[in-house]
Amino acid sequence: MVVRRIGLSSAADIGMERFARLAAGVMDVPVAVVALVEADRLVLPGLVGLDEPWAATREMPLPGSLCQRVVATGGALIAADARADDGFAATVPVPEREWGMLAYAAMPLSAAGKVVGALCAIDTVVRDWSDGQLRGLADLAAACSAELRLRTASQRALGAQHEAEDRRRDVEQEQLFAEKALAEAEWAGERARTGWDTAELLLHASQELAGTETQEDVQLRLRDLLDDTFKPVHVGLSLIQEGRLRSVPNPDRQLPAEADAQSCELGAAHPMARAARDRRVIAVADLGRPGPSFGEAAAAFARLGLRSVVCVPLVDGGEVLGVILVGWDQPRKVDASERAVLTAIGSYTAHAVQRAGVLDERVSVAHQLQRAMLTDLPAIPGLDLAALYLPAAAADLVGGDWYDAFLLPVRRSRADTGADAGVAVAVGDITGHDMQAATIMGQTRSMLRQAMLDRSHHGPAAAVTALEQACKVLDLNVTGTLLFGRLVPASAGWEFTWTNAGHPWPLLVQPDGRVQSLQEHDLLLHPGLDPGRRRDHRRRLGTGSVLLLYTDGLVDRRDGSIEETTEQVARTLAAHRHEPLPDLLNTLAAVAGPDPGDDIALLAVRVPLNAQSDLRAP
Repeated sequence: MVVRRIGLSSAADIGMERFARLAAGVMDVPVAVVALVEADRLVLPGLVGLDEPWAATREMPLPGSLCQRVVATGGALIAADARADDGFAATVPVPEREWGMLAYAAMPLSAAGKVVGALCAIDTVVRDWSDGQLRGLADLAAACSAELRLRTASQRALGAQHEAEDRRRDVEQEQLFAEKALAEAEWAGERARTGWDTAELLLHASQELAGTETQEDVQLRLRDLLDDTFKPVHVGLSLIQEGRLRSVPNPDRQLPAEADAQSCELGAAHPMARAARDRRVIAVADLGRPGPSFGEAAAAFARLGLRSVVCVPLVDGGEVLGVILVGWDQPRKVDASERAVLTAIGSYTAHAVQRAGVLDERVSVAHQLQRAMLTDLPAIPGLDLAALYLPAAAADLVGGDWYDAFLLPVRRSRADTGADAGVAVAVGDITGHDMQAATIMGQTRSMLRQAMLDRSHHGPAAAVTALEQACKVLDLNVTGTLLFGRLVPASAGWEFTWTNAGHPWPLLVQPDGRVQSLQEHDLLLHPGLDPGRRRDHRRRLGTGSVLLLYTDGLVDRRDGSIEETTEQVARTLAAHRHEPLPDLLNTLAAVAGPDPGDDIALLAVRVPLNAQSDLRAP
């Protein structure tokens, strides 16, 4: 079930095979596998170094396996010599013993909020794993987990898409019905005039409601449709949530009386609750005449100035989703034909509400996954860091903008000068606004981290070059821009070394308010381009200076040139340089306006006036 939800099987998967190869390379082992737990077995969608029958079947028994232990504990499982594990011979199944396993290292893989498997490195000799290897395996496991989560979301989105297609076909059927009714009414003459108007209304209703994407859109379209034909003074929408009807707020007006009149428990005497329970239209022709007791609903209707109401249930696929409330300020009797029209409109509205919920959930999951892949900034003595990510104004756009900051290791050899101590910082923009762009962004960030950790003494340009080489070997089409740098302590400040792969220029504001653009750059990332030899550039950051890294969503606007907007950002940066960094970033983001057309990622670095660092200086 877990594997099916992710979209994998016991067959080989290109992405999982890639992670297995990377794990084998990082750990320098002959065998590496991506193993996922099912109810009664393990499946191996990614493996390297295993002979038959495992390379063909890609399955093995579950009980006692190392992967089952990782899933049960939720943590890593590391051993230099499996024979030292007292329970190894008794509990590990025959397949893992047949692999000749002596040393192993397994990191948990997670998706949908739980551990679902492990990324395992296996050696046939006794060995001690280095800290760097284990960190690399952990980073690969994190990247693999991100891809599993994205695949899970993609499967859910695919299911939602199929459901939306089914609903679209239903709408087309309903439109065909309405068009047929319209054609028949044309021949009926004056006696069929009412039928003509009804068919026209239903056709218009199906078309209008089929184009809605949010509950607020549904509310507005519904009100416009009913205003033209029924001339009500009030149209409200309430949806069932947690066992009660809750009013959907009007986007253009907020009246407390509306929420009181349209919210109630499903078991209440309220006519809207009755419509939901009985799944039929409930009409009250005159609220001022003696009749059934509606409890507090009558008083709430009076505060809205209503004398008559109709409550229409929203039924979709046998499920009641909510109720439409239509009200007039005069007594009004709704005849049978009007009830039929309102029932049909209720059906269209139910489809629209269901579709809006699916779209909202899909977009929400995508944005949550993207935000989950953004970095928590490290605490650095003698340095202030802050970051901000803002999605595009269009809610259905998920992109590849990202930022990163992480500590670099300090080598302990006698000849080491400490040149690789410090902090790595990055901003990047992978081309595209879809789940694929977000997936490639997560892979790129993880691979760049690993490249820098392996080559920290060579500098940022070497790490970006290693990233491009790895992308070619793995056939990963990374297209976009990237600014990657390293900060190391220096006398009276920090030294910033960076390389720029076609990215917008960083801005550096000096303590006196002067702003400089660090314009040195090389070609962007693209599988079809030869960037040549990438270069490192250096600049000393004195105490009191602020460095701003950003993606093009901040400065690329429809109403102005990039140069003009960049100058505006520089002026704003200088004017507000003394603000706390989170406040400064919010102020800078406002330059893009309330409706940015692209994602924005910002990373700010400040060297405080009293900066003192515990990191070793070169």
